[in-house]
Amino acid sequence: MGYFNCIALAFLMALSFPSINVGQAARHLLQLPPIPTLSTATLPPLPSIPNLPQPTIPTMPRPGALPPLPTMPALPSLPSVPRATLPPLPSMPSIPTAIPSIPFLSPPPSPPATP
Repeated sequence: MGYFNCIALAFLMALSFPSINVGQAARHLLQLPPIPTLSTATLPPLPSIPNLPQPTIPTMPRPGALPPLPTMPALPSLPSVPRATLPPLPSMPSIPTAIPSIPFLSPPPSPPATP
């Protein structure tokens, strides 16, 4: 438990150091004199792009003008493989669904009354 407290304290200290530095930097920036405003410069207009010559697109052949594809040769038939037969699975024992009743013991006999 003491080890955890030391780690927690070290973690909090490690987190506090950067925040202290950030606070000092912010205060330093607030104490600086104001930055003079810069005049907005106007940009020259963009040069116009001349029209470039467009390439000519070649004409594609029509689908009817293509030669037909060659026909596939017939595949040889595969020989028949004998089918493997599996032995029958053993029968699973049935799981009882009824909960057996638990016999309750009778209370011990009372001691005999003394006169």
